[in-house]
Amino acid sequence: MRSPYTCNRCLTVLRTSRPQLRPLPFRSSPQSLPSQRPHSTKTPPATPKLALPRRNVSSSAIQKFEKPFEPYEYIDPEGITRKLVLNEDNLFHSFTHSPIPEIRKRAAFMRQHAYCPHPSHKPTRTPHSPVDLESRKSSETGTPPAHVNFECPDCGVPVYCCEEHWADDYEAHLEVCDIMKEVNEDDHDLRSGRFFKEFLFAEPQMEEILVNMTSWDSYLYTRDYDALNEDREMRQATALLTYPMTIASVIHELSPYSIRREKRLTPEGLKSFSALRHSLHPPRTGGGDTWNNPRLAPPSVRIFILGARAESSLPRETWMQMAYLFHRVQFSLHFIGPEAMVGRENELPLPDRTPLNPFGAVVEDRISNAMKISTYVEYYHTLHKTGYFYPYDPYFDCFVLFHPGFGNPVSMHEWAETLPLLLETKCPIIATGYSPWDMKQDVDYLEKRFGNEMDMLLKPDENLFRSLRWDLNDYDPHDITCSNWGVYAFRGKRYETTKKEDVREEEGSERTE
Repeated sequence: MRSPYTCNRCLTVLRTSRPQLRPLPFRSSPQSLPSQRPHSTKTPPATPKLALPRRNVSSSAIQKFEKPFEPYEYIDPEGITRKLVLNEDNLFHSFTHSPIPEIRKRAAFMRQHAYCPHPSHKPTRTPHSPVDLESRKSSETGTPPAHVNFECPDCGVPVYCCEEHWADDYEAHLEVCDIMKEVNEDDHDLRSGRFFKEFLFAEPQMEEILVNMTSWDSYLYTRDYDALNEDREMRQATALLTYPMTIASVIHELSPYSIRREKRLTPEGLKSFSALRHSLHPPRTGGGDTWNNPRLAPPSVRIFILGARAESSLPRETWMQMAYLFHRVQFSLHFIGPEAMVGRENELPLPDRTPLNPFGAVVEDRISNAMKISTYVEYYHTLHKTGYFYPYDPYFDCFVLFHPGFGNPVSMHEWAETLPLLLETKCPIIATGYSPWDMKQDVDYLEKRFGNEMDMLLKPDENLFRSLRWDLNDYDPHDITCSNWGVYAFRGKRYETTKKEDVREEEGSERTE
């Protein structure tokens, strides 16, 4: 059933669970971004021939409306009284002068930590890709770095230190300006106070209805979701559903990643995921809920989500969407990581560590008879060395790592002790990346460090169920990313041994002394 507080919880998660983006340079190519559209439907005033249109440029974005919007209270379809702060036609605002206090606070954070990307400044970090704006800077001839202080009038985000640098480097900023404006409107939409019908997720459906998982549209249609006719509604909904659906799209028997089409699934991947799918899609045994035909239930499928951050605080109805795809199977989700309970201390206080609960796990076992969720505020290698989850079975266990940052200099030390232990389990490991450069950096590190000890199960490429909503890096606003942009999978190499038959000595052979 749809819980009456689903919308409020989804809204709280999206407000507070923005992942801590590392300063990884990535500028989306024009092909991957939406086509640029004019920012206003009004007809510009007539200008002399061969004269460029004059623009109202200031230190902050300004947008005038014919009639100011006044907030008012209303009752949503669930019977809850809400206050509408912004309407659909009044979502674009300057970050600095936004009517939302949280966004004004974010703008102040950007002005304090983000640096101007103009090539006349000295570099502030090492570039990680050829398209990084930091690679244009020179440490010999550049001027001292300066923090961003000028807001682009088109996107309303602090991007340059002054108006002159913004105008001089406008061509580079234009590649991501439309996306930054889209992010601006999406952030204001989350705090507008409207009723989010896109957070009313689908209910369970009969097993005979097959789900088409080739794209977001086909999945939402075959799962009987309410129609999402607006692009913004799709972006807000997929920002939550991308986490459970990324896992389901890889381990489901109707997965769009196959060994024949696109050839992303490797032969080793087919072996590993076939073993897991054998448990996820058990045959009909004729068992029932009466004493006349009882059947033993198989063990629950354990999914270990390591380095959990925002995904651990998603509404439980969001994770139930994955369970609805696998009938007659029980899931046990384990969120493990030092940041697994960030923002949830008041909701679920951490229990004391006792002999029965040595790691202070927060156990949620009343969500559904098909799902149990446990949260551990601890590093995985600490749990692994104690044998707490031993034994591991490739037929019932799977590891998932959302945006791990294996190859990032800031976070690679956190995985140095964990990765060898993961490869020892021989269970499939699914990982994602924020951007093409983030994913490539992690895969290159794995191949360089563990190339002879692992098998690639799913080749790295774009995730069909990535979030359609883009995010900004507060430390570098030009770094445009999205949750789970790419996906790949690997596991520890399995060495198969054969027993050599003993050769009997022929009768009459000479014995060696």
